[in-house]
Amino acid sequence: MTPLILITGASQGIGAAIAKTFAKEVPGVRLALVARNMRNLQAVARACTKLGAKAEAFEGDVSNEASVALLAEAVADRFGVVDVLINNAGKFAGAPFLQMKAADFDAQIAANLRSVFLVSSAIVPAMVKRGRGDVFNMSSIAGRQAYPNGAAYCAAKYGVTGLSAVMRAELKDKGVRVCCIHPGATWSPSWSGSGVKRERIMPAEDIARAILDIHRLSRRTVVEEIILRPQLGDL
Repeated sequence: MTPLILITGASQGIGAAIAKTFAKEVPGVRLALVARNMRNLQAVARACTKLGAKAEAFEGDVSNEASVALLAEAVADRFGVVDVLINNAGKFAGAPFLQMKAADFDAQIAANLRSVFLVSSAIVPAMVKRGRGDVFNMSSIAGRQAYPNGAAYCAAKYGVTGLSAVMRAELKDKGVRVCCIHPGATWSPSWSGSGVKRERIMPAEDIARAILDIHRLSRRTVVEEIILRPQLGDL
């Protein structure tokens, strides 16, 4: 049976690029695409279907425990056990540390870190039971180095980096590989209107290609972390 890939945050940017890359490169791949924006998500699902995938859109808030439980049940009923989990959902909102409100801090922790914990907790047990699976957690360069106005985002992404390391340590003898992805500036709709030229930063398709290539490695090999930066350096 062709692999089942679950991608959160699949309605645009890196998530959509990952979905389309798997659809194009893995014949008959099954895609469970997750996001809150169903209009955009369904458009991505249709594009993947045209590329030969069996793609279905699942609406859900991956920072909400009840929503994740319903999502996991729906995916299992429709497709079965997930082979590859890509925790890509997230958000960014910059603000100076001294001006950041607790609610804004909590919102970014929920979207970027809590989501990884909740979705992994719901999906990984079936992988462990089967003795095989891949998990990709989307951290960031911000999960390795801090910068001004990034208190909440950096805290969340550092958390993803640490959580990924713990997952890897606990799951490596259970047949589940865990890889933490650290992209630098990558083109997405959020860059529109920023004044930064598209050619200056990485295309989302390159991040997607890296994930697919890592997934295709022998089961005897794990890429624990990967860092991708724009060739011209950080912005």
